[in-house]
Amino acid sequence: MALPSIRRPADTMLNPRPRAFDPLYEQMEQLVNAAFAGTATDLPWAPAGDVSETDDAYVIETELPGLKKDEIDVSLHDRELTITGEVKERERRGLRHHKQRRTGRFEYRVYLPGDIDAERIDAKLSDGVLTVTVPKATTEKDRHIEVKG
Repeated sequence: MALPSIRRPADTMLNPRPRAFDPLYEQMEQLVNAAFAGTATDLPWAPAGDVSETDDAYVIETELPGLKKDEIDVSLHDRELTITGEVKERERRGLRHHKQRRTGRFEYRVYLPGDIDAERIDAKLSDGVLTVTVPKATTEKDRHIEVKG
C-alpha cells in the first residue's frame, strides 16, 4: 500500500528548493500519512534524493534501500530524468506490527537545466543508494581565431 506523497516543489539546478521548508513538508507528509492510514491508493511517493552539479556532469543520488537493480527504471525525456519502481509489501508474521517504511510505486523526477550527453548516462546501485551521473554535453571552449591576411 502506498500512501499519497506531498509534492514538494521541484528542485532544479537553477532554482533549488529552500531547505528551510523541509520540516514543514515533513509535518505535512505525517498528517497525510495519518489521514490515509489503512487506505489503499495508487499515488506514487518520492524517495529522498540529492542533486549536485560538477564541472562536467549532474549527479543524482536517491535512497532506495532493499531494492535490486532490476526493480528500478531510469529514463530520460528531453532533459527530465525520471526514476521509478515499486517497493513490494513484505509478508509479516505475528499478530501486530508497526509500519513506517513506505511500499508501493515511487517516482523521483529532476529537470536538468543544461545540455546533456544522453549517450553517456551512467546509473549504479550500491548500498541502497542509486547514483545517476548525467554528463554535460561537450562544447568547444572559447578560443582565439587568428585573422590571416
